[in-house]
Amino acid sequence: MNTVLDPVLTTLPDVQGGLDTRQIPIQRVGVRGLRQPLMIDAGGEPQATIAEVEMTVALPAPEKGTHMSRFIELLEEHRLQPLSIEGLGRLAVRMLDRLQVEAGDIHLAFPYFVAKQAPVSGARSLMDYQVSWQVQAQKGQAPVFVVQVQVPVTSLCPCSKAISDYGAHNQRSLITLDLGVTQAPDLAGLIARIEAQASCELWGLLKRADEKYVTEHAYENPKFVEDLVRDVALMVHNLPGIRHYRVQAENFESIHNHSAYAMVSSH
Repeated sequence: MNTVLDPVLTTLPDVQGGLDTRQIPIQRVGVRGLRQPLMIDAGGEPQATIAEVEMTVALPAPEKGTHMSRFIELLEEHRLQPLSIEGLGRLAVRMLDRLQVEAGDIHLAFPYFVAKQAPVSGARSLMDYQVSWQVQAQKGQAPVFVVQVQVPVTSLCPCSKAISDYGAHNQRSLITLDLGVTQAPDLAGLIARIEAQASCELWGLLKRADEKYVTEHAYENPKFVEDLVRDVALMVHNLPGIRHYRVQAENFESIHNHSAYAMVSSH
């Protein structure tokens, strides 16, 4: 059966496309807080996740508004295709064409899962890490990428170890690494490199022999919060395709009601 469109619907006014006379450009306008199931390709097998999406464009002063529905249409067209960070760059370029603008950003934040084996028993479990991809696109230029990954680890205090007759306090720490990149890093490999800089890494499942290993390994590898950021920064220096970086570490102290924090940046 043929569908006949109401003539009124085909002649509705395009209010957003009208002229604005206030002479104020808008740097970023679009949609945020959108949750979308996606297939993420970050090295290895693509995996399903749910991403929180922000898509924005720069709006010239004479234009009254942007077309919000076009962001959703664009994302929906690519929902079932595995999305790499390079693919996100191509999506951003298409966004500029679809909305007829000169510049725009896309930001994805999503949990990323890594299958890990416990150090002694070999018990398998999943660990989740919070990851974000951001791409900045501008007409006539290559997209600019920023990758952020948050990695929880264990840190053991060198001072506590040195001054105590036995034992030393330790705590969970969170390392946050922001990388401006020209090529996508393998996420699982990057996470493993970050974990290697801590007193010990974390696992979702540990048996008694594994817990003994974790306790002793951390004790033999004490790290201040300053050590964490410096060691991760040294590791980053050896990675290919890095434009800039920022390393943050926060220790959720077990003997204080506050955190210890450090940050180092390449600029």
